[in-house]
Amino acid sequence: MSGELMAELPGMPSLGEGWMQSYIAAAGAADTLRGDVGRGARWWHRLFDGIGQLTDGRLDILQARMARQVEELGTAFRLPGESQERPWPLSAVPVLIGEDEWSEIAVGIAQRAELLERLLDDIFGEQRLVASGALPAALVTGSRAYWRSQIGIKPPGGHRLHIYAADLGRDPDGEWRILDDHVRAPVGAGYALENRLAASRVMGSLQTKLHVERLAPFFSSFREGLSAACRRAEPRIGLLTPGRYNQSYPEQAHLARYLGLLLVEGSDLAVREDGLFVRTIEGLKRVDALWRRIDSRFLDPLAFDAGSGIGVPGLMDVMAAGQAVIANAPGAGVVEANAMAAFFPMLSRRLLGEPLRMPNIATWWCGQDRPRAEVEARLDEMLIAPAFSETPIGLPGGRPIMGSALTLAGRTALLADMRRRPQDYVGQEVVHLSTTPSVQDGMLVPRPFTIRVFAARDASGAWTVMPGGFARLGDQSDSRATVMGEGAFSADVCVVNRRPVEPVSLLPQKVPIRRNPGTLPSRAADNLYWLGRYLERGESTLRLVRATLGGSIVADGGAALFPLTLDRLGALLISSGAASVEPPADVEDDDDDEVGEAGGETHDLRDLALAGLDGDGPASVTSMMRSARAIAAGIRDRLSADVWRLIDMPLPPAVSEDAEATLARAVALQERFSALAGLAAENMGRTAGWRFHDMGRRIERAQTVCRLLRSFARKDASADDLTTLLDLNDSQISYRARYLTGLALEPVRDLIALDPFNPRSLAYQMDRIRAHLDALPSLRDDGISEAHVLSSFKIASDIRLANAETLTAAAVLSLENMLGELSNAISTRFFLQGSETLRMAGMTLA
Repeated sequence: MSGELMAELPGMPSLGEGWMQSYIAAAGAADTLRGDVGRGARWWHRLFDGIGQLTDGRLDILQARMARQVEELGTAFRLPGESQERPWPLSAVPVLIGEDEWSEIAVGIAQRAELLERLLDDIFGEQRLVASGALPAALVTGSRAYWRSQIGIKPPGGHRLHIYAADLGRDPDGEWRILDDHVRAPVGAGYALENRLAASRVMGSLQTKLHVERLAPFFSSFREGLSAACRRAEPRIGLLTPGRYNQSYPEQAHLARYLGLLLVEGSDLAVREDGLFVRTIEGLKRVDALWRRIDSRFLDPLAFDAGSGIGVPGLMDVMAAGQAVIANAPGAGVVEANAMAAFFPMLSRRLLGEPLRMPNIATWWCGQDRPRAEVEARLDEMLIAPAFSETPIGLPGGRPIMGSALTLAGRTALLADMRRRPQDYVGQEVVHLSTTPSVQDGMLVPRPFTIRVFAARDASGAWTVMPGGFARLGDQSDSRATVMGEGAFSADVCVVNRRPVEPVSLLPQKVPIRRNPGTLPSRAADNLYWLGRYLERGESTLRLVRATLGGSIVADGGAALFPLTLDRLGALLISSGAASVEPPADVEDDDDDEVGEAGGETHDLRDLALAGLDGDGPASVTSMMRSARAIAAGIRDRLSADVWRLIDMPLPPAVSEDAEATLARAVALQERFSALAGLAAENMGRTAGWRFHDMGRRIERAQTVCRLLRSFARKDASADDLTTLLDLNDSQISYRARYLTGLALEPVRDLIALDPFNPRSLAYQMDRIRAHLDALPSLRDDGISEAHVLSSFKIASDIRLANAETLTAAAVLSLENMLGELSNAISTRFFLQGSETLRMAGMTLA
C-alpha cells in the first residue's frame, strides 16, 4: 500500500494511523494495492472503514468471528495422509478486484478454456497437430492422463470440458498470469462458495455497500449447462465422489446440496444395457450426467485401471453410447502437464487464430534440444519442475526446485538425468507475486497470494466465468509463486462494481411446484438407518452408566437384593459390548426365569461405568460416537449443519475417575443425544430418508427394551429391579401417575412391553416400524407382501396377542431374535448387496 493510497484513506480512527504505517512498512512498494491506486482505492477505503466499524478496529475479533462462521458452515479439508479433517482457514480480509480488471481476466479465462477444448478435440480426434509436427507426440503420449481408448469417442453433448479452473498470479506491476490449469476434476468451487457465505455473515451489509458481484448466477449457469447436454428435459445429475476420506469431501457434499445433485459413489451406480443407473430404495433410476471428482484412472475398471475399487464398471460404454454426460471427459488431464504450457502461445494462434489474452508462466520443455540447452545455461535463474505428473529421478519428492537452491550433488544428479531423459523436465520462469492484507496476531500483514478462477459452460454451450473465486495466501513473506505450496490461509475474492448489484438467487424465478422428496440412493438409506441405530445404542449405554453410578434405585425389597440389581446392570454393560470384560460367574444363568444367589467377587461397577463411557468396547459411548461420526461423514449432504456439529463435537474429556464427576459427564452427553434426537424428530423432512433413520432408532430401541425386560422383569423381580427398568425406559412418571399402589411386576411389564401409548414401549416401537414400512416403496406389482413386511406382521401380531402375565423371558427373547431378522430383511431389500441390482420381476428402469 503506497503513500498515495494512504492519502486517499483519511479518517480511519478505528484502525489507527499507526496500524496503517506499520502495514505500509511491511508491504513495501510491491504491495498489490499499488496497482489499484486511482482505480480501486475507494473500494479498499470502504472495506477498511467498514471493518473498523464492525469491530472497533479489533482485527483479532474479526478473525475470530470469521473462524466461528467457518465452523458453523462445517467447512473443512484434509491434508494428504491425515485421517482427521481440519477447519478451513479463511482470512477475514477479502481480496478486492475492480470490475474493469476482472472483465479482462474473464475474457482470458474463457479463451483459455476454449483453447483447451479445441486441443482435446484434436488429441482424441483427428490428431492433426501431432501429424503435422506442431505438437510433439511425446508431449501427448508421455502423460499418464492420456488414454488411447478415448480416441474417436464423441462425448455426449459435444463437449469434453464442462468446468475449468485456473490458478492465477499477479506480479507487482499488475500483470496477471496463469500458473496452473485444472481440468480433470477441478477442486475449489465449493470452497469459493463457502468463503462467500462465511464472509457475508460476518460482513453483513458491507458487501452490498461494496457492490460485490454475486456467485449464484455462475452455479446456476453450470447446472443449466449440464442439463442442456443431457437427452432428457429433466435429467438426473450426480456428483461422483471418491468417498468421505477424500481431501475435499466436505466441499463436495456442500456443492451437491447447494446444486441439488445426487452425491454418489461408484458402488451406488450400475450399468445396464448401455444406460447408467443409481441404486435406490425404489430400484434402479437413470442417471443422465455425472460431475466427477475422481481421476480418470479410477472411473471404470474395465476401461482404465482394473484395480480400481471406486469406479463404475462399464461407465465408458455408457459414455460411448451417448447415454450419459461425464464432466469432464476422461483423458482431459493430458493438457494439465507443465510441458504443455510451452506450446500454448503457438496453439492459440493455430487453433483460435488469436494470441493468448492471458499469458502463462514462460516454460521451456527439455524434450527439445534448443529449450533444453537454454535451461542448462540458465539453470540458476529458473525453476526446474516435472514435465508431467510423474516424479523424475533428478527431482526427489517431485516438487519444483529453484536451480540456484540445488546442492552440488543435487545439481549433478539433475543434469545427468536431464540428459538421460530430457522429456521429463521443464524449466520455468520465477514469478514474483504481489501481496494482499491478511490478519495475523491482530495486525494486518502482507502475504503473497494466488487466486483460483472457475469457468463453466452455460445452457448455450458458451463459457461463463465465476465473478470471484478463492485466494490462497502464502504463509511466509516469500513472494515467489513457485514456492508458496498450499498456503496457510484462503480468502474470498470479491469483484467490486461501480453500481449496485442486483440480488440474485440460485433459484430460478419460475419453478413448477413439486412435493416429491427426490431420489434416495440405497447407500444413503443404509447410512441413515445405521446412524439412527448407533445413536440410539450410544444413548442406551449412557442410561446404563447413569443407572449404575446413581439411579433412583431404592432397596424396598431388602438390602440383600440391592447388589443383585447392580450386578445385573454391570452384566448388561458387559453383554452389550459397552465394557469389554468377562461377566462375573454368579450372574450368569441359562434359565430365563431363575436367578442365582448373589455372592462372591463382582466387577467394580465404577470401572464398568468408566469403560462404558470411554472404553474400547464396541458399544461404549466413545465407540458409538466414533461409528456415528464415520457414518454421518458419508452423508454430509443430507445432514443439517447443527446435526453434523453435534456429531462431530469431541466428547468431553474425563477430568476425574470420581463417580460424581463421571455421572456429570454422562448427564452432559445425554443432553447431546437428546438434542440429536430432537433435531431428527422436529427438523428432518418426513421423507424416506427420515423413515430409515427413525426406523433404525426404533429397531435398536425395541431390541434394547427386550434385553431390559429379560434382565429386570423376571417373575422374581425385586422392587429395585422394577424401579431400574422404569428408569432405563424413562417411564417412572407414567407409571406413578397411572398406579398409585406401588410397584408390581405385571403393570410394569405391560407399560414397558405392551402399552402402545408409551413412546418407550416395545409395542410403540413396533407400531412406528410398521408405519414406516407401509410408507416405503414396494418392488412388487402383484400385491404380495415382501419378506421384510411379512416379518414385521409376525412381530406385531405376537406383541398384540401377548399379555403381561405370560410374557416370559423366553417369549421376549423370541421377539428380540425376530427383530434381528427383521433388520436383516430390511437390509437385504433396501441396502446395497455387493454388485447385485435392486431389480425384481415387473420393475421398470426409470
